[in-house]
Amino acid sequence: MNYIKILSLVSFFIASVLSGQQAAKTPGMDSADNNDLQVGDIAPSWALMYSPGKFEFLKNWAEVDTSGAKLRKFMSQPDKHVVLMSFFATWCQPCMKELPILEDVYQKYKDGRIKFFLVDITEATRNNPGYENMPKAGPFLREKGVTMQILYDTRGKTMERYNAQTLPRLFVMDGNRMLTFMRRGFHEGEEEKFNKELSAEIERLLSQLPPSQN
Repeated sequence: MNYIKILSLVSFFIASVLSGQQAAKTPGMDSADNNDLQVGDIAPSWALMYSPGKFEFLKNWAEVDTSGAKLRKFMSQPDKHVVLMSFFATWCQPCMKELPILEDVYQKYKDGRIKFFLVDITEATRNNPGYENMPKAGPFLREKGVTMQILYDTRGKTMERYNAQTLPRLFVMDGNRMLTFMRRGFHEGEEEKFNKELSAEIERLLSQLPPSQN
């Protein structure tokens, strides 16, 4: 690691402490904040495994609103949904602090037209020294009472496309895949504020979805 990288990481740590933000850097990967997605950008598409040989697709639930564009399974699932996705790893302590808040919000809205996805990158970092024996996400989160669906970014490719090397990293998008709300790290002392802001954004997006076709 060169001097510039060391200085950058130190500056990030100091700024995080002063702001009350807690975040974890993904080992073995550089974070390029100048490549960050912005509110109003179209969320990159992805296909991620949720169990051996079975995949979830973002385009099952949200798609760009262009002429003739349809959801991937529009015959059986024609309705656009709000999508919330949060990148995490089992070694990420700030992630463990965020997850109970996300679970609380999930319990409030899980029966609505919104999909909650936790994107696990534990396996993508397991080959780094000191991370070989980190617990697997499924059993680990079940023990903590987390019931949101887990998707596995086993090679970290989706994480890179979202520039989500700093964890936790939260993205919320509307039914047209437009990003409307993002958050990096866990902000100590802002738990109630975060819950209210996230809930308000979800309710706003749900109110703007087109009528169900089912």
